[in-house]
Amino acid sequence: MLGLKLATDPRWAHLAETNIEEILTDHAWCEQKAATNAITIIAGNSEHTELVTELLILAQEELEHFRMVHEIIKKRGYTLGRERKDSYVNELFKARIKGGSRQQSLVNRLLFSAMIEARSCERFKVLSENIKDEELSKFYYQLMVSEAGHYTTFLGFARKYGEGLDVDKQWKELIEIEGEIIQRYGKSESIHG
Repeated sequence: MLGLKLATDPRWAHLAETNIEEILTDHAWCEQKAATNAITIIAGNSEHTELVTELLILAQEELEHFRMVHEIIKKRGYTLGRERKDSYVNELFKARIKGGSRQQSLVNRLLFSAMIEARSCERFKVLSENIKDEELSKFYYQLMVSEAGHYTTFLGFARKYGEGLDVDKQWKELIEIEGEIIQRYGKSESIHG
């Protein structure tokens, strides 16, 4: 799915289901970080009008997802816990393809963002298909569709602004890197864990 090298073991959904409050809290903070990431890209690349326009919409969607997850947390009598570190994202960030030019930096950030959205989409699919909680199953299906759109947005902009760069080669390299990193995850009640 989405060209990812390694699919998530469906048993991860059952692990996530053992601590719904934790998975929801982790998920909420993932959405907040995704919104912040989009704003950060805008701030550093404001000369690209189409990018700014689309990423503003994306950031609003991510904040809406944060709000939606928070509403589920409150409805279930849980409390939004403290922000979590995302070791997977941090590892991917450190390992991403690096380049010196401003253009290459933008492409790198867009590909990095596309990869996180692709993995999140894949994880939401696993949850939607394997979690016994019917409300959350439907919720994660809806978010899976949205994350797929975000993945294609970032990848599309990487290709658009990567003129003269071999963006597809860089994407394939990042898929390989992510495939190695994700092997160490899928063992905790977190979206990327």
